[in-house]
Amino acid sequence: MFQPSQADVRRFFCSVYAKQQQAQPMEAIELLAAQWIAEHPEYHADFSDVDAALARMGEHNSGADNPFLHLSMHLSVSEQCSIDQPPGIRQAVELLAARRGDLHAAHHEVMDCLGRMIWESQRAGRPPDGQAYIDAVRRRATRD
Repeated sequence: MFQPSQADVRRFFCSVYAKQQQAQPMEAIELLAAQWIAEHPEYHADFSDVDAALARMGEHNSGADNPFLHLSMHLSVSEQCSIDQPPGIRQAVELLAARRGDLHAAHHEVMDCLGRMIWESQRAGRPPDGQAYIDAVRRRATRD
């Protein structure tokens, strides 16, 4: 299984942003990343300078978003839905997106659920609970 480093992730998103700006051809995963980059213009400056992005690794800006983590989570949710893994996630995300009328907003809610599942898994020292994750997304899809 491929596990990119923090630097690899930053290079990837900066490269995709550069290709997007120069209208260069992209691989499928890059096209998906470019779509999420386009949804987040507030992060474009972060993606425009790979050297600055690498220099900022490890900085902790309290209250500030990490654009590289944020976009990585969008990609994770997109990939989970494309292969329906964990089983049922695609339907749960589709229900939530239909309920919210906005895939992007739904993704942000799913990312909250994903982050909580990972945190609980790490805190308890056990494997991630995919069913609890899906259940959390479904609960959001069925409430106002």
